[in-house]
Amino acid sequence: MDSSHLFKECSVSTVYMHSSVELRLQVDRPSNSTRVRRRGLCELTFKTLLLPACISIHFQAFSGDQNSSTPTSEIPENVEEMIAAQDLHADFQFPQEAESQLSSDTDFEEPDGKNAKTGKGMAAKRGKKALGDKAKGGGAGRVPVFGWENGHHQENGMENMTLFEVVKMGKSATQSVVDDWIEAYKQDRDVALLELINFFIQCSGCKGAVSGEMFRHMQNSEIIRKMTEEFDEDSGDYPLTLSGPQWKKFRINFCDFIAVLVRQCQYSIIYDEYMMDTIISLLTGLSDSQVRAFRHTSTLAAMKLMTALVNVALNLSINMDNTQRQYEAERNKVIAKRANDRLELLLQKRKELQENQDEIENMMNAIFKGVFVHRYRDAIAEIRAICIEEIGVWMKLYSDAFLNDSYLKYVGWTMHDKQGEVRLKCLTALQGLFYSRDLGSRLELFTSRFKDRIVSMTLDKEYDVAVQAIKLLTLVLQSSDEVLTAEDCESVYHLVYSAHRPIAVSAGEFLFKKLFSHRGPEDEGLPRRGRQSLNGSLIKTTVFFFLESELHEHGAYLVDSLWECASELLKDWETMISFLLDEPMPGEEALTDRQETALVEIMLCAIRQACECHPPVGRGTGKRVLTAKEKKTQLDDRTRVTEMFAVALPLLLAKYCVDIDKVTNLLQIPKYFDLDIYTTGRLEKHLDALLRQIWEVVDKHTDTEVLEACSTTYHYLCNEEFSIFNRVDIARSQLLDELVDKFNRLLEDFLQEGEEPDEDDTYQVLSTLKKISAFHNAHDLSKWDLFSSNYRLLSTGLQNGDMPEQIVVHAMQCTHYIILWHLAKVSDGSSIKGDMVTLRKQMRAFCLMCQRYINSINTAVKEQAFTILCDLLLIFSHQIMSSGREQLECLVYMPDSSLQAELLSFILDQVFIDQDDDNNSTDGNQDDEASKIEALHKRRNLLAAYCKLIIYNVVEMDTGADIFKQYMRYYNDYGDIIKETMSKTRQIDKIQCAKTLVLSLQKLFNEMLSELGFNFDRSSSAFCGIKELARRFSLTFGLDQLKTREAIAMLHKNGIEFAFKEPSPQGEGGPPHNLAFLDILSEFSSKLIRQDKRTVHMYLERFMTFQMALQREDCWLPLISYRNSLQAGGDDDTMSVISGISSRGSTVRSKKSKPATASKRKLPEEENSCSSTDAVWMNREQSVPTPVMMHSPQLTSTVLRDPKKMRPDDNYAASFTMPAEQHPHQPLPPQQQPHHQHQTAIDYNTQVTWMLTQRQQTEARQHQERVSMHYAKMRSHMQQAIRRGSGLMEDDEEPIVEDVMMSSEDRLEDINEGMDFDTMDIDLPASKNRRERTELKPDYFDPSSIMDDSVLNVSMF
Repeated sequence: MDSSHLFKECSVSTVYMHSSVELRLQVDRPSNSTRVRRRGLCELTFKTLLLPACISIHFQAFSGDQNSSTPTSEIPENVEEMIAAQDLHADFQFPQEAESQLSSDTDFEEPDGKNAKTGKGMAAKRGKKALGDKAKGGGAGRVPVFGWENGHHQENGMENMTLFEVVKMGKSATQSVVDDWIEAYKQDRDVALLELINFFIQCSGCKGAVSGEMFRHMQNSEIIRKMTEEFDEDSGDYPLTLSGPQWKKFRINFCDFIAVLVRQCQYSIIYDEYMMDTIISLLTGLSDSQVRAFRHTSTLAAMKLMTALVNVALNLSINMDNTQRQYEAERNKVIAKRANDRLELLLQKRKELQENQDEIENMMNAIFKGVFVHRYRDAIAEIRAICIEEIGVWMKLYSDAFLNDSYLKYVGWTMHDKQGEVRLKCLTALQGLFYSRDLGSRLELFTSRFKDRIVSMTLDKEYDVAVQAIKLLTLVLQSSDEVLTAEDCESVYHLVYSAHRPIAVSAGEFLFKKLFSHRGPEDEGLPRRGRQSLNGSLIKTTVFFFLESELHEHGAYLVDSLWECASELLKDWETMISFLLDEPMPGEEALTDRQETALVEIMLCAIRQACECHPPVGRGTGKRVLTAKEKKTQLDDRTRVTEMFAVALPLLLAKYCVDIDKVTNLLQIPKYFDLDIYTTGRLEKHLDALLRQIWEVVDKHTDTEVLEACSTTYHYLCNEEFSIFNRVDIARSQLLDELVDKFNRLLEDFLQEGEEPDEDDTYQVLSTLKKISAFHNAHDLSKWDLFSSNYRLLSTGLQNGDMPEQIVVHAMQCTHYIILWHLAKVSDGSSIKGDMVTLRKQMRAFCLMCQRYINSINTAVKEQAFTILCDLLLIFSHQIMSSGREQLECLVYMPDSSLQAELLSFILDQVFIDQDDDNNSTDGNQDDEASKIEALHKRRNLLAAYCKLIIYNVVEMDTGADIFKQYMRYYNDYGDIIKETMSKTRQIDKIQCAKTLVLSLQKLFNEMLSELGFNFDRSSSAFCGIKELARRFSLTFGLDQLKTREAIAMLHKNGIEFAFKEPSPQGEGGPPHNLAFLDILSEFSSKLIRQDKRTVHMYLERFMTFQMALQREDCWLPLISYRNSLQAGGDDDTMSVISGISSRGSTVRSKKSKPATASKRKLPEEENSCSSTDAVWMNREQSVPTPVMMHSPQLTSTVLRDPKKMRPDDNYAASFTMPAEQHPHQPLPPQQQPHHQHQTAIDYNTQVTWMLTQRQQTEARQHQERVSMHYAKMRSHMQQAIRRGSGLMEDDEEPIVEDVMMSSEDRLEDINEGMDFDTMDIDLPASKNRRERTELKPDYFDPSSIMDDSVLNVSMF
């Protein structure tokens, strides 16, 4: 066929070499053709001007190497035959994201040498596979392809590995693995497909494998059912859920393998109606499996397969467009220049591409409808997240086909998912679409429908979801300003004050895009700096926004939120200073006083952010390490701040000298200065101006915040490391000399006898005292000897009782500072002899003074006295001698009992009060929410001050009982403080803490009795509140019962003694007065280990009489319930001594485990702890008298178990009931056991009667005599132990005597332990797959458990 017309206007050079069989067609026009390199094949590149530059047509030819295993085809004799050949297969390649260079195994040719299609049916639509038909191109007599043998991969001649193992190891490039599989498929597609099927099965974690026989004769559903039966569900883990770098890499390799497989097969194999049909059918079936591993793995594979097919469809679409464009161009030519053969060729090519496109669409529809539609609402969040993530990729990659309402609705509905992981995928998928303005314009309907949901997600409980929602709204804002309303934007604006920094930063970026990034034509040509610059208007906008938000104390949060996107704007301090100092330009509106105050605060926050480089308090976990670039930027910014504000700050202070808010903020700027610049920059005169202005501020102001700011500024400037120290120190000394002289002079007149001070004198004394106190906080004023004058002032106030409260408060504060500075000097060793004695006298005298002021009628005075007294007691406690300061022992001051009582009384009266009763602390502003919050903060500080005394053992720990008993009632206000106090006291002394807890319960119980009387209702709210408090106390002991063993046992001991302490008010025979307390005590029974339950029960019996055990009236129910709580859980106690030592979380009981358990012994430290506790307990028991009405319980006969029948791991022996005619050592038949498991505990009288009968029977039997001897011997041992005071804790590892009071449930478990059952009680983790089988619905999805109700009613587009 003559094809010379195809090469007109082309320069063609042909080279043919027999040795290498090289054939090239070259054109002068440069192009992006892809070169195909094949092992043993010719290299052939065809380029033409008539085809787009991005298209290249490839041919295969014989290499002449007959040993090559690569499939071959004949070389056409000439170029014309090659072009005209009907089996020509064109390879259209276009630049795209996933494009890679083709390798030798790219399938150009059809296995049968032609591109014929016998039908369009998908294997997913048929129940049976096509069997036995092998690809014609892969004859049976071929040598196995290199790298594969019998379906296994070979690497470097090593042992055969499956495809799963190759992908798992990840040592081979995915491209080569896929190429080898393609070659194997061309030889024998059944064997290769079987390997691919087993690959998916093994990737699911299934141990089974699909055999060739199963593949040939079984349907997919039958294969999946067989694999499900062979799946090991007990582990619950499979490759996609395993942790570790290897399995994370496996997931990546798994996804890459599927993508590369489709890409390499995209030219012929995927159209053979065999491979893709089989894979899609298998994955669809697996995705419907009830086994989570199959469902998860197959869904991921199907979604990645769909993504790969979308890439193929995109390529085909581009090729069709190019072919159509070429056809139109050729047809529009004049008839003389038109090439009819080329038109026919292009028509044929377009037809083939259309057929391929239809085939790919069928595949995609099968996957979408068979997998996605069901799995996007799967019960497992991970599976739903995979579906949403991939559909976002499809819409972004092939927007023409997928970016429409039919697919977008799935993303919109799933935004209501209850799992944050799925909601997050929805937002990230939408972000990928809104990044492109072209795609964003096609989302108008979706945005209008789901905009409200996106806005509401900015307040999502999952921080990551909220961050991505704000970022999505920012992209929506960029695509169109009209989409979001003012209300939508305002809901995002306030998030700049969020405590979660990523949310705040995202909201700051949104705010910046909305308010600061719009520039009009009038903004062009404006200066870069100054109030007339663009930054000037933006700074004003920032101030306006800050004022409108009405959160003035959160300026640092606003600056931090805007810092990453608007740092240059916030660093424009020159413009800010211009706004504050310069007069407004003609026609310019000047800033108001409120706006200037806000600008000063924003300026200070920006300076702090630039110089400290870390978020404000409450944002971030701590300071991060700065990079070298960040450190350089920080130093540069600090230098700029110093140079700029060293000149401007004195001017600003002079202008705003009388404004408290502005001056307070301005005075904080010098602490960010680089003080060396004052010297190096010749700025001493500006330093003098600054010191003069500070003097003026101190002279004019009496506000505490301003004075403390001045004191702090002097403290920072008075640094001996800098050369300006002498200059600043002189100015400070002159200021303090003047203040002290003025104070002493005023004080003499104020305290002069016989004269009533007027208001002016009082104001002068108070203002001067405030200034001295503020400076004494940061500076040592010891050389002025202010103690005597302040103490004289306080003494006069106590004597007369008419001293103004503010003078007393500041006098106490100043005296407190005097003592602390004196202590610092003594501790450093810089004091002279006698200073320590003086300090001791001053400290004790001042403590007594504060103690007297605690009883003052003025709330502010006694709160100040209490706070200072607690601080002094803590400072001068025994802790003062730590760290090698034993010489300070004479300064230790411990409060006596009267002082402790006064401190506790103050806390109870001033802290534990209702909000409405706090009339004094809020100054009458009960309706003012801010005042209530401030009053609560004061009370919290008072409570924290006292709790520190408890923690550091300054006051007795049992005084904390009155604090702990308020835990439930004032949980919202002080719960965190009380809980932390309990935790710290338990760390100091577990036993004493337990005594304090039970004491607090006893106090509440006594208060309830005094209020309700003896015959109270145990269902009353007061009693239930005490029980709930006990339950909360029990939870604070944690799960490690061995660590709290002694404390819990001591708690029960004290509780039992309290319950039987007072006799019955009804006389002998009635219940003890506090018996109901045992019901409260039972809340702690679960914290006892098995041995201690028995011992506590024995201790309880010491207080019980025989008649008590027989009582069943309601008034005795607390005793019955408490005894039952001690008897419950015998063998089932998962935290027994042995299990606790071995750190086991559950009890495993089986015949196999008994020998191992029997070999375990008690640890030495455990024995020591038990014995020490025993001694403590018994010493206390001897001093505790038993009530007269109660006789010591008599030991009754018990049934002994034959030693041969005894369990190897028995820590104690338990008695059990049985019929009289049954032998005591005969185990119960198994059929009788269920009856006893549900049997209630037999009453005490029945047990005693039965045991007496047994005792008579045992005397008549010979073997029972031996048992009785053992029992008598053990009974004597027990009695001796009780007389000897062995205590409550029991050291015997395997006690012989059985407890009569054991519950029937425990006795039955002992029986079961002695019988030879074939079953084991093993506590294994619940199988996720098994659990899913019972939970999944027919479509494996419960909409109500995954989405909000609003989603279910959303209509389609």
